[in-house]
Amino acid sequence: MSFTIPKEIYSGKIKEMSVGNGDKSVKVGGESTFPFLTFEGEIPNIPRIAVEITDVYPEDWADPLKSVYGDIMKDVSGWAKYVEEKIKPDMLALRLIGTHPDRQNRSAIEAADTVKKVVDAINIPLIILGSNHVEKDTEIIQKCAEAAKGKSAIIGKAQEANYKTFAAAATSCGHSIIALSDLDINLAKQLNILLTQSGFPAEKIFMDTMSSALGYGMEYTFSVIERIKIAALMQNDTMMQMPIVNDVGIEAWKVKESKDTTTEVPMGVMWEAITSMSFLSAGGDMLIMRHPEAVNIIRKTVNKLYIK
Repeated sequence: MSFTIPKEIYSGKIKEMSVGNGDKSVKVGGESTFPFLTFEGEIPNIPRIAVEITDVYPEDWADPLKSVYGDIMKDVSGWAKYVEEKIKPDMLALRLIGTHPDRQNRSAIEAADTVKKVVDAINIPLIILGSNHVEKDTEIIQKCAEAAKGKSAIIGKAQEANYKTFAAAATSCGHSIIALSDLDINLAKQLNILLTQSGFPAEKIFMDTMSSALGYGMEYTFSVIERIKIAALMQNDTMMQMPIVNDVGIEAWKVKESKDTTTEVPMGVMWEAITSMSFLSAGGDMLIMRHPEAVNIIRKTVNKLYIK
């Protein structure tokens, strides 16, 4: 007697996004089932990985991270090229930490110049992230979007206080948006509604419900993502069907355990990898990561779990 796997049928589907141009473009999302359950529905695209670099030398990064890259971190275009050629991620994420008022307070012109250097240095799709200072991100995003015009990039992170500026910049320059909400399914949905009501297409919105690290609130974030995926797939809620981005590196590498250098493999590598895999299990579609070895661990694990 043959065994038939019991299957759930879902009425909803995650929107499939395309970023970048030509043969280097990348598709994200598009699944009609929960993570890795390929026997129940379609998963046309495996989870994507973006590796993070910064516009200025990241003094506050943990030593195990800085030792991987060395002095190349002082040259943003060289760092971008290194990541593309050596780590081979799906995308590159440029975080403009130097624009934060409490850091170098770099201007919009300086930020745009950095974006242009990175755009010219790489062929893979680009994610442009502000410093998460709402007012400063609002100030710089238009020029940064213009610097990458025509590249079909992703800009972020739009929040309720500045989403109209982000929507205008993304629309005029042909980019997608990462919409950031504060660990609340209703706030996430509301921001998506506000963006679409402003005229921005739902097919160009990525959701970021905020991430947290293993042992530092990840369980709550995990449950928020699960509830979003349930609403998207089982309840066919169109305002919940955007691909989810998890900004893992910044969270995993700021916890005290990640700075431990006494182990053979830096503790931060495992902290980032386990946190990343947890979010993929919840329903994340794209990760923003830092350490090359953590990227390799996730890439190998995903390839083993993804059964066509």
